[in-house]
Amino acid sequence: MDRDALSSWALSNGWQLIAGHPSLTKPSAPKEAIVRLVLKATVANVEAKKPAGKWEKVAGAPYAEIEADSDGGLPRGLGLEAIPSIGLLMQANKDRMVFARMTGPTRS
Repeated sequence: MDRDALSSWALSNGWQLIAGHPSLTKPSAPKEAIVRLVLKATVANVEAKKPAGKWEKVAGAPYAEIEADSDGGLPRGLGLEAIPSIGLLMQANKDRMVFARMTGPTRS
């Protein structure tokens, strides 16, 4: 996968752009990123926010080692599977985005 393909995958699977990075947010604080993809020129890194507010790299790989999943799941080689409950966090973010689109304008 390349940078654009990885970004497209993330945005279609519940990630949202926050401060220029595809990010996942806390269900209780949907404006605060807790996991983000830092897409550099040759590598992609996964970073998690520590309670103190500092970002820590938890996984990463060169784009050449990252492969798309044929079923649309987590890309292989990036290390996302090493993050506990990443699937649940992605699903919660995706559901919140879908339901936000479903709410129509308020009537007065």
